Amino acid sequence: MRNQVTVDEWVSMFKEIGLDEGAMMKWHRIFESRHPEAHQSFLEWLGFPAEKIGEIRAESK
Repeated sequence: MRNQVTVDEWVSMFKEIGLDEGAMMKWHRIFESRHPEAHQSFLEWLGFPAEKIGEIRAESK
């Protein structure tokens, strides 16, 4: 059994509950503003490379 969720699987779950791209970006913004270190850790857990993490976090500010 895998103990990792892929980015595509995560996005798929968000879409299943009705989140669109705008809502997902809002989620990232809230996560970044309230828990920046945890947001970093979460993005690393998903397997994003450092450059992409920097882009996501910059867009989330």
